[in-house]
Amino acid sequence: MRILVVEDEPSLAEVLTEGLRDQAMAVDVAHDGLTAATKLDLNGYDVVVLDRDLPGIHGDTLCQMITERDDRAMVLMLTAAGSPGDRVSGLTLGADDYLAKPFHFPELVLRIRALARRRPSARARTLRAAGVELDPARRTATRDGRQLDLSVKEFALLEALLRASPSSLSAEELLEQVWDENVDPFTNTVPVTVGRLRRKLGSPPIITTTPGVGYRIAAPAD
Repeated sequence: MRILVVEDEPSLAEVLTEGLRDQAMAVDVAHDGLTAATKLDLNGYDVVVLDRDLPGIHGDTLCQMITERDDRAMVLMLTAAGSPGDRVSGLTLGADDYLAKPFHFPELVLRIRALARRRPSARARTLRAAGVELDPARRTATRDGRQLDLSVKEFALLEALLRASPSSLSAEELLEQVWDENVDPFTNTVPVTVGRLRRKLGSPPIITTTPGVGYRIAAPAD
């Protein structure tokens, strides 16, 4: 799951970014509306956590820009203005949810996951393929009933592969979905993480590699 946090207060933006990354989300950050608009043109996001009072382009305008896109992200408007009238006006602009500051971080995470599930391209809550079951909300993954002890990135990588199954994802697509804009595009972090994930999944192997195509989850051969 890839998230864009648009927040002009650097300390809050940092807290949100690190907290969401700990939840196996790939997170990009923008501190003003102009930067956010540029990132929205360059990358695809599942959810945008959007501060309303932004420099550059106001959050209200940015929200309307997002909702006009064909393959739009879900918008969680995050703002200090929390009266009923403010919430109504925010939702009228096209926001999918509205959370007033200060907020409880676990509630923010639950709302983001709920919005991601509501996105038109989202799939079922529990992902299943080749004997693997993964629940993104509960952060649990099993293979043939055996609990898997995965790192944050291993979990996010497995989730991306399961969502794409039975299709393949290239290393570039995995970098976009599982990591974020700060990752080195020439790094070998994808094959290294895939290797660790394969070892934890055990035998017989279910992650296949097709040169020039990418990685996919496939049922083991009989």
